[in-house]
Amino acid sequence: QLQLVESGGGLVQPGGSLRLSCAASGFTLDYYTIGWFRQAPGKEREGVSCISSSEGSTVYADSVKGRFTISRDNAKNTVYLQMNSLKPEDTAAYYCAVHGSYSEYVRGLARSWGQGTQVTVSS
Repeated sequence: QLQLVESGGGLVQPGGSLRLSCAASGFTLDYYTIGWFRQAPGKEREGVSCISSSEGSTVYADSVKGRFTISRDNAKNTVYLQMNSLKPEDTAAYYCAVHGSYSEYVRGLARSWGQGTQVTVSS
């Protein structure tokens, strides 16, 4: 069973940083593409970033490019999303997900979703 648990969300001031973690259990994380998504109230879910299996290629939404960094620690079976220079518009519930391919990530199709962690950027 593919299980994901996110952590690291919280309240941060504009310009601040947070690091989200996505811990996997029941499977080896680097065999899959792992995506981060976010959803703000009243808005559609948005793909933020993903990291591919094996070679670890990364993709970012234009809205976070240059500010967010996705990485993977195979020893800890965990994917991270380092978020810097946070803006109020980054406020959302953030979810990680397991995908069989980059194509699945693009289509928002996941084999499993985490429960989400809330990020609030406000002064």
